[in-house]
Amino acid sequence: MGAGPAGSSAARAAAEAGARVLLLEKSELPRYKTCGGGLIGYSRRSLPPGFEIPVRQRIDAITFTVNGRRERTRRDREGDLLALVNRTEFDLALAKAAVDAGAVLRTGCAVNTVDHDETGRAVLTLADGEQITAGTVVGADGSASRVGRYVGVRCRQVDLGLEAEIQVPPPVARQWAHRVLVDWGPLPGSYGWVFPKGDVLTVGVISARGDGEATRKYYRDFIARLGLAEFPTVSDSGHLTRCREADSPLARGRVLVAGDAAGLLEPWTREGISFALRSGALAGASAVALARRAEASGAASLEDVATLGDGGYTAAVQELLGPEMHAGRQMLKLFERHPVFFHRVVTLVPVAWKMFTDFCRGRTSPAQLVRNPVARALLRTLPKQAAAKVFGGQD
Repeated sequence: MGAGPAGSSAARAAAEAGARVLLLEKSELPRYKTCGGGLIGYSRRSLPPGFEIPVRQRIDAITFTVNGRRERTRRDREGDLLALVNRTEFDLALAKAAVDAGAVLRTGCAVNTVDHDETGRAVLTLADGEQITAGTVVGADGSASRVGRYVGVRCRQVDLGLEAEIQVPPPVARQWAHRVLVDWGPLPGSYGWVFPKGDVLTVGVISARGDGEATRKYYRDFIARLGLAEFPTVSDSGHLTRCREADSPLARGRVLVAGDAAGLLEPWTREGISFALRSGALAGASAVALARRAEASGAASLEDVATLGDGGYTAAVQELLGPEMHAGRQMLKLFERHPVFFHRVVTLVPVAWKMFTDFCRGRTSPAQLVRNPVARALLRTLPKQAAAKVFGGQD
């Protein structure tokens, strides 16, 4: 349930495995989604074969600032650091790919509750009272997930993101063409961004939840100092991102969770699309395996299903995404304590810029970066105690 990147990927993977799949979405498609819409290399590689990305703009330059100061722009000869998409178009294309694989899409279906019946099968109750019984359910209903609460997902990090889509005239759009802005913000772990998508700029900030007014002030100041407050706002929204505890459950009986519903995202950048695509595909395949195992074993109760495991889903997620999340938390620690250090390194040290571009293209990952001997050598320029806390301390 949920026709975002995680839900549509799960539906496609399950349909391709030969399962009968119902993809539920509470809104009518296309629908708006608060998201910067930047696709890194891992996201692009996780898309279905032949999938045509509805790219609004490809990026070959990044401007970095520290709370509006110390502006430095880096360009990359290869180009195509990021592919920027409108999530309305991107999510619709993913849902279509799931349908093309054999899934049945139903929109306007809000799920009120999820449970199991006496035979151990999953049961969804919709807002209109209709009940749907399924061999397995994959919950991909966003960061405020009902399914996540049922499964018992626990989060260790919650952040507040604020974002606007701002319509700009052609001269301003040309100034931003093929270049994004990343601003290291005034609050610990915060940053802002400008993602150009033709005549619309996606502008936002994110920071730890807890001081909403300070985050809103950063947001207002950020837009104002960029000279964008005078232009019409197409949309203005906020959302919470949640990052799971390392041992948080990902399944309960025949119900699995993926993407934002599972708290799967990279803690430092809060990048979630690649995590949604990858976890969704794993969940779809695992859901089919679990359903078939339950049928073959004759499981007739929730207790019977519990003995069958989750189709290997938790182990697969821990192996593929667990190291990335652990490394992202280490990177966040470094960034929270030393944002100016990070700014200097990534903008002035060629090898650090190369590592950053490799991350954007999916040639390296946070886990590989924290183990990189060059990264460790750069870290020696920090006080010894700070370096030990970031890269050598406990998670």
